[in-house]
Amino acid sequence: MSISEDAAGGGAGSIARPRLEASSPRYGEKLIRALLGLCALVSVATTLAIVISLLVPTIGFFGEVPFVDFLFGTDWAPTFADATFGVLPIVIGTLTVTFWALVVAIPVGLLSAIYLAEYAPSRVRRTIKPVLEVLEGVPTVAIGLFALYFLRPLFEDVLPFLPWSGPFSVGVAGFAVGLMIVPLVASVADDAMRAVPSGLRQGAYALGAGKMTVSLRVVLPAAISGVVAAFVLATSRAIGETMVVLLAAGATPQMTFPWQVTESVQTMTAFIGTTATGDIATGTITYDTIFAVGALLFVMTLIMNMFAIRLVRRFREVYE
Repeated sequence: MSISEDAAGGGAGSIARPRLEASSPRYGEKLIRALLGLCALVSVATTLAIVISLLVPTIGFFGEVPFVDFLFGTDWAPTFADATFGVLPIVIGTLTVTFWALVVAIPVGLLSAIYLAEYAPSRVRRTIKPVLEVLEGVPTVAIGLFALYFLRPLFEDVLPFLPWSGPFSVGVAGFAVGLMIVPLVASVADDAMRAVPSGLRQGAYALGAGKMTVSLRVVLPAAISGVVAAFVLATSRAIGETMVVLLAAGATPQMTFPWQVTESVQTMTAFIGTTATGDIATGTITYDTIFAVGALLFVMTLIMNMFAIRLVRRFREVYE
């Protein structure tokens, strides 16, 4: 770093001030900045390419199928000779699986995060945390087979009073997806709670609060933005899951209620996975249906993320 000979006017009595600029160009820093900018550009370009690839066939699809009939129709049979394009049954199937997945994942994952962040000894945490991160990488096809061949017979034995019929069940599929996203909720929420300043805990303890009170009324509200982010990530993962629901929920597009846990349903991702196999002629209405369903799934996820961002900003706590 060089030192200037004089101040702004150049007088002999002026005090020398250090320059903050480097004496020679730092090409390494410039290269890193260029690489970071390139990575950001690639991510934006990829997102734009996905939108365009979905938008073009979707426009062709809605040129033949009215938007209202597609969005609110209750009969979904796009591959039949007498095709119908009411997407509501597979939307309901997707939301039902997501609902049961969140019923499992949110309480189990959040309580696990509270235990890891506030109660677990350091040795226990060092053991459980890596295990959770490894479980996040378990192949979904393995979880789907686990749901089909283990959870489905187990649920039928434990709950024999339910009207079980056939090998598929939306409740079992939702439970399996919930188990799959528990590590995601627990890991992200744990990181958010551990980021809360220790001074908040110490102040609460100084006022006589107990461990549970500090965990639930001090740490959890302070980390609510990170916890909400964990829930959003888990919801996005559940909505976009394919293999588990394809193996465990079946492929019956029908209108169901959340309490009809023994019914077979088809989700949006399962329809795309079973239909986009290369056997459908390009440019047909059935081919365009795949992209229309994908575009609807993209819009649903986008709306959910926008709502979550506003919610996180509303409750975010900033600490100095």
